[in-house]
Amino acid sequence: MGEASSTTAYDDMLLKSFFAEVSEVERDNEVTRILSCFKLNPFEYLNLPFEASPEDIKKQYRKLSLLVHPDKCKHPQAKEAFGALAKAQQLLLEEQERDYVLTQVNAAKEELRAKRKKQLKKDTASKIKSLVDEGKYDQQYELSEEFQRELKLKVREILTDQEWRRRKMQMRISEEEGRLKKDEEEQKEMWKRKREHEEQWEGTREKRVSSWRDFMKTGKKGKKGEIRPPKLKTEDPNKSYVQRPVKRG
Repeated sequence: MGEASSTTAYDDMLLKSFFAEVSEVERDNEVTRILSCFKLNPFEYLNLPFEASPEDIKKQYRKLSLLVHPDKCKHPQAKEAFGALAKAQQLLLEEQERDYVLTQVNAAKEELRAKRKKQLKKDTASKIKSLVDEGKYDQQYELSEEFQRELKLKVREILTDQEWRRRKMQMRISEEEGRLKKDEEEQKEMWKRKREHEEQWEGTREKRVSSWRDFMKTGKKGKKGEIRPPKLKTEDPNKSYVQRPVKRG
């Protein structure tokens, strides 16, 4: 416990010494670097390698957050950069989020290794050296700045593709949810209209019963006291037309 406390105190002393020498220009440059990072890669924000441990993440966040803290840095976007660092640390300290990013990193490495194998087949000298060194040649290459640069770009490409797929899936889910909601609203409206119709039908029941009783009494349907015109008579009751009178000689 005492050893851990002394280590933390020593680290704090080094940080204070470091920030005492940091100029305003360096603070501004760090804000600019943070805000220009690829948004989907939290390792870029903290300027850490993909192999960084949770402890490395915490230390780096503490160092960079103090560097761009709005109370210490006069850059107009210092607050935004400070927030971006906090979000990056949060993502990397969540095991599920960190594992997701590292899965994409491993996929990027596999693609670059496959690409390199194809190149080695064409380059006989490199192929022979790789076989002689028993894999050390490839390991050295993966530690090189060239490979790290290619890996960074490939990770960006894969993360972008995955994010686009995620957004498309989310759009489809939203559209489906919207369709289901619309169907549900239409179904509710249909049942509402049906219920209103039934209520109206029930409300006119007495009127319909009364009308039927009147019909049964009079043998006809009509308003009480209504005068109907007399029916026209014909000589032939089977004919439905009026027969003109015939002059007899």
